[in-house]
Amino acid sequence: MKTSPSSFLLLAGLSLNLAACAAGHSTPTPTAIVLKATEKKVKEKPVQKGKVQDNELRTGAEQTEKYLPYLQGKRVGMVVNPTSIIGKETTVDSLLKLGVNIVKIFGPEHGFRGNASAGIHVNDAIDAKTGIKAVSLYGKNASPSKEELADVDVMVFDIQDVGVRFYTYINTLQHVMEACAAQNKEVLILDRPNPNGFYIDGPILDPKLASGIGLQPIPIVHGLTVGEYAQMLNGEGWLKNKLKCKIKIIKVANYQHDLPYELPVKPSPNLNTAQSILLYPTTCLFEGTYLNHGRGTQFPFTIIGAPALKGKYNFSFTPKSIKGMAESPIFQNKLCFGLDLRNYDTEKIRSAKILNLNWIIELYEASPNKADFFNYKLSNQMNNFDKLAGDASLRKQIIAGKSEKEIRASWEPGLSRYKTMRKKYLLYP
Repeated sequence: MKTSPSSFLLLAGLSLNLAACAAGHSTPTPTAIVLKATEKKVKEKPVQKGKVQDNELRTGAEQTEKYLPYLQGKRVGMVVNPTSIIGKETTVDSLLKLGVNIVKIFGPEHGFRGNASAGIHVNDAIDAKTGIKAVSLYGKNASPSKEELADVDVMVFDIQDVGVRFYTYINTLQHVMEACAAQNKEVLILDRPNPNGFYIDGPILDPKLASGIGLQPIPIVHGLTVGEYAQMLNGEGWLKNKLKCKIKIIKVANYQHDLPYELPVKPSPNLNTAQSILLYPTTCLFEGTYLNHGRGTQFPFTIIGAPALKGKYNFSFTPKSIKGMAESPIFQNKLCFGLDLRNYDTEKIRSAKILNLNWIIELYEASPNKADFFNYKLSNQMNNFDKLAGDASLRKQIIAGKSEKEIRASWEPGLSRYKTMRKKYLLYP
């Protein structure tokens, strides 16, 4: 894997303390001796442009010849963010140059230009570069209003997803489809590969736990592209009031689910490496624990720890405030001890095709304050673990000391039923 010359991974300003003789993490024991840590900056491979062996992979957006005639003469709304690119330019800038009449931009979490931190509400604004009104879909309103759609003939959805239920862009897709269906507007989806599309795993979301980080009864890793998920939303009657949205999908050329795909740009501020994107389906569960999962460092979702684990692990790091990534991370300016997964071989994920529950089981067992481990009231930087998991059972199973095998068995038959249902909506092998 070559490093991209346009690497966005900035290492400056990160204080990571690594044990002098530990490259990864030690097995937690009550008598673990913590060696004197030394500062070290570790380079991580940046997210790179996807390649598919000898065949040229072309995203939906790149195949302008297939949809420019369709957009001709229409007033176009664009649901986009920094992942919406054709070559090195944003899809918005590219289509404007090609004469498309873009009248409005709609931005999801992190905003159209991607400079808002996770969970921070984004306000409507005028995009400085284009002068086009940018409407926030991650602020006071999650859906475009009737008035905002009045001067839009067709909505274009072009956002890179990472194939995980609690990644909020598929919720944005649902809200856009519902709003457009209610106003009889068609949605043109410019499909993109799913970097985690090679497997399906996790508990199926319990409708009682539906929230902003999970709306539909799908597993944590759903194995769909955005276009395929849109078909599922329609086909399963999951849109509000059982509406059906008129959709047109420009498929990714030369793509199949098992092919490795590395993104040309980071999909959000804290998914800034190829490693983090592949670990995210598992390590994002730590957002629901009283641990820091790398926020406040340049390595989110690849390092995990807490001050209370001192004496249990050699690896340590100190979260700092980082504008645009994590202004107030949990355990800010405190030395945290735990796991270093930056060098974890992600080929193990590709071969096993399952979430790794051993890490969360291990850290729970190592925690000296188990009553605090899942208590999201301890910090506003924590999420409700049950909502992340989509099922209240996982937390209870970890507390009860269940093995990964026992936990995984409890996901059936729901997971198998989902896999069968999913086949109806696939666009790619």
